[in-house]
Amino acid sequence: MLEKRKPLQVRDAQRMMLEHAASLHTEWLPLEKAAGRVLAEDVTADAAVPPFDRSPYDGYAVRAEDTKGAGRDTPVHLQILETIGAGSVPDKEVTPGTASRIMTGAMIPSGADAVIMLEQTSNDTSGEMAVYRECAAGENIVRKASEMAEGEVVVTKGTTVHPGVTAVLAAFGHSRVLVRRRPRIGVIATGTELLEPHEALETGKIRNSNAYMVLHQLAEAGAETVYLGKLDDDLPSAVRSTGDALESVDALITTGGVSVGDFDFLPEVYKQLGADVLFNKIAMRPGSVTSAAVIGKKVLFGLSGNPSACFVGFELFAGPWIRASQGDEAPYLQKGRAVLGEDFSKPNPFTRFIRGTFHDSGSTVCVPAGMDKSQAVTTLAHTSILIVLPGGTRGYQKGDEVDILYLHSSGSQEPLHPEKRAGS
Repeated sequence: MLEKRKPLQVRDAQRMMLEHAASLHTEWLPLEKAAGRVLAEDVTADAAVPPFDRSPYDGYAVRAEDTKGAGRDTPVHLQILETIGAGSVPDKEVTPGTASRIMTGAMIPSGADAVIMLEQTSNDTSGEMAVYRECAAGENIVRKASEMAEGEVVVTKGTTVHPGVTAVLAAFGHSRVLVRRRPRIGVIATGTELLEPHEALETGKIRNSNAYMVLHQLAEAGAETVYLGKLDDDLPSAVRSTGDALESVDALITTGGVSVGDFDFLPEVYKQLGADVLFNKIAMRPGSVTSAAVIGKKVLFGLSGNPSACFVGFELFAGPWIRASQGDEAPYLQKGRAVLGEDFSKPNPFTRFIRGTFHDSGSTVCVPAGMDKSQAVTTLAHTSILIVLPGGTRGYQKGDEVDILYLHSSGSQEPLHPEKRAGS
């Protein structure tokens, strides 16, 4: 166990966590039950897309050579052979002086090398149609395999199944998909001061918001969740309960009890369980006391008891670990750039992660969602981004460009690497 609390940079702690990502088994799921899961193998095309030359419009399949000289005042007349609907196979070959009526998505008949749009033609009751413009060979024909060749990889291993991926899988005949098992994550809240949401407030007590927040964050990250209740501030009981909980989960998240106060006993729990502590202090605000440890292949995340600090600690460390454990190759929060909408004059030696919102007014502008305190809970309801302010500066002014992290999504392969303020 670490002898003292030495702050670790956020990016280094993130990399360290992913080095301990779980290697979860795979399982086959029906496509309709695979939403949010991570593919465990590449998916290939079982056929070319499109599987034949097709028309992108309603019109007539023609020989381009037959339209030479066609104009508004000099129409070319062609004999209509048949009508080809989407899903049907042409019966007749287009020969000199003929054309076939064709619908959007239908197969191009033999002999035709162009499609002229319906509005550039007219027809009569004699079975003939008139063409009012010339067209070139290949015009308005979507070629076979122009989108995808048979056997080509269409979705790669490590991709999360979202609605667009589902459409692709269905289009290529994958009614069952191989995915990674969801990690099973237990959640324990610490503190005798905690009440459950349904319990009436008592003097000196607060309701347990952190555990329920983390359970929702876990679900968004794709985990199977197990709420294991609360730990009282009693060390022997905490050691037993934590050890028992680890038997049935892939990882355990505790909220609170990771600081250095008289009742913050989780560091001692780690010690008595023989855990290898990876870190117990991060160079960030809020959530500097965020901790992580491993026992064998099991991971313990110790998140702060302060709601905003707990929230940030999860998003930066636990969330990426969960996504990576399912094979997600882009497990970190997606990073963007934005302009500060107000001053942040307070200097800070550590990187600050401000719970914020953003709007677009020509450029993306970010502002705090409310009170910027680690104990604040109400601002979390309005938080959609984390505003990243690297430490070691004299503060930031309105108009400065900074990094932001988009919440409720993953999408980056790289851990966070806060840069110094532009111009510093």
